[in-house]
Amino acid sequence: MAIGLDIVKIIKYEGDNNELVWKHPAEDFNTGSQLIVHESQEAILFKNGHALDLFGPGRHTLSTENIPLLRRITSIPTNGESPFHCEVYYINKVDIMDVYWGTAQPIPIQDPVYNIILPVRANGQFAMHVADSRKLLTKLVGTTTNLTKDKASELFKGILLTRVQNLLSDMMAVRQISFLMINSYLNEISDSIKSQVAPLYDEYGMEIVNFFVNSISVPSDDPGYIKIRNALASAKEKELSAKGTRAEMDILGYSYQEKRTFDVLDKAASNEGAGAGILVASMGMGMGVNVGGMIGGAMAGAMSNTMQGQLQQNNPAPVEEAAGEAECPSCGTRLPGRAKFCFNCGLKLGGDICPGCGKPIIAGAKFCLECGRQL
Repeated sequence: MAIGLDIVKIIKYEGDNNELVWKHPAEDFNTGSQLIVHESQEAILFKNGHALDLFGPGRHTLSTENIPLLRRITSIPTNGESPFHCEVYYINKVDIMDVYWGTAQPIPIQDPVYNIILPVRANGQFAMHVADSRKLLTKLVGTTTNLTKDKASELFKGILLTRVQNLLSDMMAVRQISFLMINSYLNEISDSIKSQVAPLYDEYGMEIVNFFVNSISVPSDDPGYIKIRNALASAKEKELSAKGTRAEMDILGYSYQEKRTFDVLDKAASNEGAGAGILVASMGMGMGVNVGGMIGGAMAGAMSNTMQGQLQQNNPAPVEEAAGEAECPSCGTRLPGRAKFCFNCGLKLGGDICPGCGKPIIAGAKFCLECGRQL
């Protein structure tokens, strides 16, 4: 930019993209002055507060011949150079991509799933550019000498954050979307906010190119968030434990229901007295038809032979009394009375015979699966 002692000959602006509007410091020009406008710029001449001609990219000679509106307010001849007073504003038309925004204060919203009020925060960025230079200068800039990207963002901040708060409250409270799922709706939220704020920017000559919500979060030290996180962690741990037990049962070849039945019976058999039999019998009634039948059959024998079992523990019957055939408790195959394992399914037997019913005993068992007698 070259400035003479009194009159400016060359008028131009070469600044960075942070400046949306820049006013040339000189106000006195000659009719032959050269106005240079770069490809990404527009220039507007003002006289006494009135916007005159708008100049696009290129080199323009300021004269009353090519500036019709200037001719109306000057009485200078068309030939020769004569001074005139005017203001020149440069408008940056590039897309400003890195306009960041964020909620300064958290928004208290009740989670629709967990019924806990969470302090929700949101942040993101958007791009904008000047769409109407005249409208921007007359409605927003006024008499100020410049308008930066940060100043423009601050002017629209209140409008933008109000729309963000209303939309997040609508998504969680009205549409019943939990905070834990809200980030899967970022594209929908971004488009909705853009559609709401775009007309407001357009009113002042600005256009929203794109708008993004980068994240919606809650402070990690918030008590409500910690409560939800711990509850989910506990539920996940139980789920993984149950899946692991079921996988183990599939590998061993018997069902999870059978495993639970055996565990209950084994625990009850380790307790002394008839009370254990009553406990397990009552549990069997609530574990389904199949399991209840297994427990009921076993416990019925245990209850009916409680006293007899206590006497026989001190004087067990000779093994010879159970000589003969027996039945595998797993597959039902008929076996010799002293069989160590099932010839059909390979079930390992204890090598002993139940003194109560004469059936083979599973190795390590604390009661007979046939009659329920304690061993």
